[in-house]
Amino acid sequence: MGILGGTSFSLPVAQSFDVVDVNIEVTESARVAIKQAIGADIESHVLIISAQSGGCSGYLYDMKIVECPEEEGFQTILVDQVKVLVHDKDSALLNGLSLDFKDSLMGGGFQMNNPNADRSCGCGQSFG
Repeated sequence: MGILGGTSFSLPVAQSFDVVDVNIEVTESARVAIKQAIGADIESHVLIISAQSGGCSGYLYDMKIVECPEEEGFQTILVDQVKVLVHDKDSALLNGLSLDFKDSLMGGGFQMNNPNADRSCGCGQSFG
């Protein structure tokens, strides 16, 4: 049944959120890893750090390198000439985040310590 039958239809829900000035601490090992990941695309690409709904604790961290978005609503943090963007909607969740990078065979990669998380998953990728 479609829209005419009255089922399976919902309107988009507007959500309000607090916008705070984001401060993220990036360790030296994370700085090196970010610069290596972005490579020669340092002028045209950015790293976006976000909080996505999901995971066993409520939110999942997401990091991706993309071409610089043209849309507004992002805060820019300059990390050794690399632009790191955090969307305003994620600012309250990610403010104060500490980003580290561990180089190991077991459990290596980017690690996040978030002072705003009252709970987190054992994998370190989910928080609430």
